[in-house]
Amino acid sequence: MSLENVIRKIIGKDSFHLSEEVPITYVMRKGKIYVAGLIRGFVRRFSLKENGKRLFLGKHVKTIVPSKIYLGSNVRLEENVILDALSREGIHLGDRVKIGENSKLLCTGSLHDIGKGISIGNDTSFAENTFFGAAGGIEVGNDVISGQDVRFHAENHNFSDKEVLIRNQGVSRKGIKIGNNVWIGSGVVFLDGAQIGDGCVIGANAIVNGVFSENNIIVGAPAKAIRKRF
Repeated sequence: MSLENVIRKIIGKDSFHLSEEVPITYVMRKGKIYVAGLIRGFVRRFSLKENGKRLFLGKHVKTIVPSKIYLGSNVRLEENVILDALSREGIHLGDRVKIGENSKLLCTGSLHDIGKGISIGNDTSFAENTFFGAAGGIEVGNDVISGQDVRFHAENHNFSDKEVLIRNQGVSRKGIKIGNNVWIGSGVVFLDGAQIGDGCVIGANAIVNGVFSENNIIVGAPAKAIRKRF
């Protein structure tokens, strides 16, 4: 069996291709890190509510309320990721989901009214420093790719009464929904109520709070659809 086929089997991706320019020493270094992560995942997996085959955990991954965490197969949680699953529905990650280093999945912002939770589909990947504030619920589809420093804020503070302190006016929650096959650029911010249709592309640093149909290219602050992909 070739090295490429071994890697395909380990990571669970039949489409994986190993470039001829990658030196074997680099593969061995990455392989050592991956094996260590699999060992950590094997030890920790028994505390979770549900998990599939092969869980990779980087160093210093924290799982809070693990009885509310549901993971598919070949999930990869890189270094310093935090999963705080205190919520009504918990955290659901599909098969082959990757969460990049220093990312936080936080389901509840207040203990007197716990949040809804997070659901992420198969083959979806988020890069480093992604923040999920999921009090109002966050739903992400399959085959989504996302750059660094993306933020989700599925909750808004009410502020319409000038006689009452903003912090005492409570919150509203609509939730955030991202469709399938979406590309999210670096630095994008999703505000409560944002809905993105299948096949959309969102430009870097966009601030998204509207509803967008499928296959739109979305840019700006506030975000606007400038044209269709096709």
